[in-house]
Amino acid sequence: MKKWAMAVATGLVFASGMGGVHAGDVEAGKAKYATCQGCHGPSGQGQAIFPGVAGKDVEYLADTLQKYRAGEQVGPNSMMMMPHAINLSDEDIADLAAYMNSL
Repeated sequence: MKKWAMAVATGLVFASGMGGVHAGDVEAGKAKYATCQGCHGPSGQGQAIFPGVAGKDVEYLADTLQKYRAGEQVGPNSMMMMPHAINLSDEDIADLAAYMNSL
């Protein structure tokens, strides 16, 4: 009975969106990252005023992209990032986060 209750509770958490970021597809993220490399560098190392994204925590990356997509001010470059993030789906964000984490 306890296992069943735990499975139901876990399902409810994930269904409500509180389960965190779902695992992204690194290869799909690599394809999407092509538009990011002009500012963040081909290896995610960052350049000039644009921060490095390589190896950052997946949840941090996804949360930051979600904030940009929502139009939230995250840092000094928010106004430059918001137009890039506005059309990203949750899956796109998960894929990008997985790829940037893998760099």
